[in-house]
Amino acid sequence: MDPMREAPVSQERQRQAAPPVTFTGRKTLVAAAVAVVLIAGALLIRPARAGDDARPPGPSERARTAVGMGAPVAAVDLSALVADREKWVAEHADDEASWAVLGSAYLEQARRTADSGWYPKAERALKRSLELHPAEKGNFDAMTGMGTLANARRDFGTGKRWGELVRAQAPKRWTAYPVLVDAYTGLGDYKAAEKAMERLVDLRPGLVAFTRASQVYRDRGWREDATMSMEHAGGAAKSPAEKAYVLFRLGELAWERGDEAEALRQYEAALRTDPAQAQAQGGRARVLAALGRGGEAVRDYRMALGRAPSAGLALELGELLESLGRGEEAKAVYDGIPAQAARSGVNEELVLGRYEADHGDAAAAVRRLTAEWARHKSVQVADALGWALHRTGDDPAALEYAKKATEQGLRLAEFSYHRALIERGLGDEAGARRHLEEALRTNPRFSPVRGPLAKDALASIGRPAAGGPENMQPTTPWVAPELPKAAKPAAKPAAKAAKPAAKPAAKPKPGTSGAAGA
Repeated sequence: MDPMREAPVSQERQRQAAPPVTFTGRKTLVAAAVAVVLIAGALLIRPARAGDDARPPGPSERARTAVGMGAPVAAVDLSALVADREKWVAEHADDEASWAVLGSAYLEQARRTADSGWYPKAERALKRSLELHPAEKGNFDAMTGMGTLANARRDFGTGKRWGELVRAQAPKRWTAYPVLVDAYTGLGDYKAAEKAMERLVDLRPGLVAFTRASQVYRDRGWREDATMSMEHAGGAAKSPAEKAYVLFRLGELAWERGDEAEALRQYEAALRTDPAQAQAQGGRARVLAALGRGGEAVRDYRMALGRAPSAGLALELGELLESLGRGEEAKAVYDGIPAQAARSGVNEELVLGRYEADHGDAAAAVRRLTAEWARHKSVQVADALGWALHRTGDDPAALEYAKKATEQGLRLAEFSYHRALIERGLGDEAGARRHLEEALRTNPRFSPVRGPLAKDALASIGRPAAGGPENMQPTTPWVAPELPKAAKPAAKPAAKAAKPAAKPAAKPKPGTSGAAGA
């Protein structure tokens, strides 16, 4: 073999077989030194910023974000935010933004604890913010807080004015629209509430928007849409408090449609997520009562009232005790309802009217609810006023309000039951039967007191006798009448012979006229 040709081949093989370059100890030290120099240079060019902190937000920061969105806040986080902002405004009394945050935090404390003492504190903080930065100059956070405060107190007319003021100055500011949805709903303007909800979903889809959408759909009677929107809200929820609130609302929707097992599952999931969720505790008590577990239901009601006193829950507890034959305990609970309503710091006229209609002075209930109807024309007030009028014996007037409550779209067994008994009082047994069946089909155990009464009322009305009413039955056996015989058709005349067709006239010869031919 030619040695001159073999040499290049050997060199090529050596190049292919050469091992990869690896870092030795010296090379590693050099590379590390270069990296340190580069990092130091980068830090000199861009120093560290607050956003570079990878730690999760602290309790007060989490609460501040949630309060700004109008979302539920954990009790620990909320206490941290209140303490932080109180300390800050004590040293910076002219910080209008911090006053607005503090007012909203006080309002959330009132919602979680049902302690009326937080409402005046929230109002003072929000008004202080507006003094420093007036509404005319666009203090939107404080204005939104004032609207939310008014709605929480069930002063929906004032809530509407604040929400519309924010919307007029900043139509694209999404925080105005939750205020408007709640205010319009409380006032009974459901079309306006739906429009405000749609605008909110367009501007800021998320937890707050989806919960309001569920509320609007539920009021329209669109149960599937309401449930789906609330499930979307659950997907957008981040903190345990937010998730617990969504689970509670899902439990409410399941309870209203009579799905007791699903309602219990959602309420218990809410309590596992946030044990301080008093509303879920009351919801579970309601389901346990329907399932015949009265002792456990009484326990849960008392625990819920201990965490967050509520005149509405107290009324439910009294009726449960009454249904269990514990009359003395029920009376003690009933007697405490007016005082509880007075301490709540919110408008409790609706609950007091319902209490008076069933367990007190029905005429006083009519006066109270008539005044409430002048302020808030919601379906809840219409139903309560119609029932109070029925209890006083004025069924013609009661039916008009019962129709307003049931024909809007919201499907509640309680509403159908009330209308049925009003119709029975007017002698309309067909209407009464139809609405009693609707109530029991919607939720057969909607009340420990009125649920059994609805079944008894339906049984007492019964059904029409087979074959129709008595005056529609013939007095003698039916005999087929003799019908006249049909006349024979007349004979058709014979067809005449057809005349032969006339021959066409001969054409004139060329060169002659018609006259000459004649």
